[in-house]
Amino acid sequence: MRVKSNDSLVLLVLLLVGAIFGSLIGSALSGVFPILDYGKSIGVDPFVVDLNVIVLTFGFKLSLNIAGIIGIVTAFIIYRKL
Repeated sequence: MRVKSNDSLVLLVLLLVGAIFGSLIGSALSGVFPILDYGKSIGVDPFVVDLNVIVLTFGFKLSLNIAGIIGIVTAFIIYRKL
């Protein structure tokens, strides 16, 4: 079965799953291979907008390690083979 090239939802889900599983595996194997757990965190700290009627909180943080990047690459290869 061949995935259409414009099916970006499948690609997004596969990349997210690859990043999550890669990060979990990297954290689990950090005692044996410490390089897999090395990573950086980027984003915006949460900030609050209080409008008396509604309170909105905005924020975004992305934390990715080496194993997560390997998971993303693996997920992309799997997507290309579909």
